[in-house]
Amino acid sequence: MEKFDLFIIVASFLLIATFSIIESSRIKKEKTYLLYDRKTPFFALLATLVMTELNPAMLISFSSVGYLGGFYGLWMPVIFLVGIGFYSFVVAKKYKRCNKTSICEILSEKYGSDIGKIASAVLIFAMIGFCSTYIKSLLLIFKPFFPFQTDWKLSLILVALVLLMTLRGGLFSIIRVDIITFILTLIFFPIFLYVAMQSFHHLDLETYTHVFANTAGQSPPFAFIFSLIVLTCFTYILAPWYGQKIFSAKTPKIAFLAAFFASIVVFFLYSIGVLLASLLKVKGAPLENIELALPQAILILLPAGLRGLGFLLLFFAGVTTLAGVWSAMSSMIMADFFVSNAKRSYKPSLWITSMFAMLSLVVSNIFVDSVFQKIILANVFVFSLSFALLGAFYWEKSSRIGALVSIFVGLFWGFFCFFYFGEKGMYTWYWAIFGVPLVFGSGITFSLLFPHRVEIQNT
Repeated sequence: MEKFDLFIIVASFLLIATFSIIESSRIKKEKTYLLYDRKTPFFALLATLVMTELNPAMLISFSSVGYLGGFYGLWMPVIFLVGIGFYSFVVAKKYKRCNKTSICEILSEKYGSDIGKIASAVLIFAMIGFCSTYIKSLLLIFKPFFPFQTDWKLSLILVALVLLMTLRGGLFSIIRVDIITFILTLIFFPIFLYVAMQSFHHLDLETYTHVFANTAGQSPPFAFIFSLIVLTCFTYILAPWYGQKIFSAKTPKIAFLAAFFASIVVFFLYSIGVLLASLLKVKGAPLENIELALPQAILILLPAGLRGLGFLLLFFAGVTTLAGVWSAMSSMIMADFFVSNAKRSYKPSLWITSMFAMLSLVVSNIFVDSVFQKIILANVFVFSLSFALLGAFYWEKSSRIGALVSIFVGLFWGFFCFFYFGEKGMYTWYWAIFGVPLVFGSGITFSLLFPHRVEIQNT
């Protein structure tokens, strides 16, 4: 990387960070810190939903499939086109009409506070896992530039930079930064792809497809991708970092439209990452670690200046995703374990966010080896709650016993599939195909056998 690239990165970072810090000084109340005063307009909500999902872990994971399989890799972004699209139609408006602080408040209202607290604990475990993979992915991207730094030290620096920009301002700062990086990403991701294609003197469809003829078999099988589509539909509806931002929307209609269009934009941006990585393979660049396909494509295929901007956008994809998930965790703790107080200071939430950031850092360096596989595994916790949530919204006969049994069935089946079939045995297929009927079947059965329930309000 040339000095001009470093200048672009440092100068842009300082400008955006300064803007974020100045804006954060306006935060006084917890409601503003966690929920943007529940007044987020359409464009701001669209920007923050897209940038929350456009995370470095998925960018490098999806792009690695593009490096192996070319156009076949475009099936990976379909996972979120369907998953977030499902979210927009099934729960977006209902979340906003409930207008809570945490999605677990909905479960507490329907099934009792003990079920809500269990759900909150389950989701927090999952989010620690997600955040640790996001940190690991940032480490993979930036480690080549700082080879003499230990993983612990470099990841600590990266986490500190994230906190510097967003900790004081919470969701307010996150959304403001998201708007800036969203605009930059929409402008420059297509430019990156165009410039990369122009680096070839002659590139036609036949030449492109021929390159991947011998490596297509190394890509994940379609059954694996299909299983992830199913799992994403039933896990994203419970994503607390999405729920928190939907709660912050100005109206239910804005919540739906922002989530719907976010699914399309996210698909478009991930597809560009996949195609960029595939062009690196066409260029003939070998890789020891295919998870580095996208950052290497930026280094090799883009000119000075654009290279720096490319790595800056990868960094900010991590910044806002990490900050958004940590903020959602803080909001869950404050809503599910403390008495609500509209005038409460933002400071307790700030310290809770810091604690989760440090915990994620530790887990990242101790437990995460493969980014993609670990982020999938963390979804076991989220998937287990799918019946409880959809039952709360759509089936008045769903009961606390049914919800509780379905949660434990979901946890057992997910981890059983992982340990019995394993990654090489494509455990996600068995988890998804049999997990959905098991979780919903057990929830329905025990709800009918034990019909005690509490009605949810404002749906």
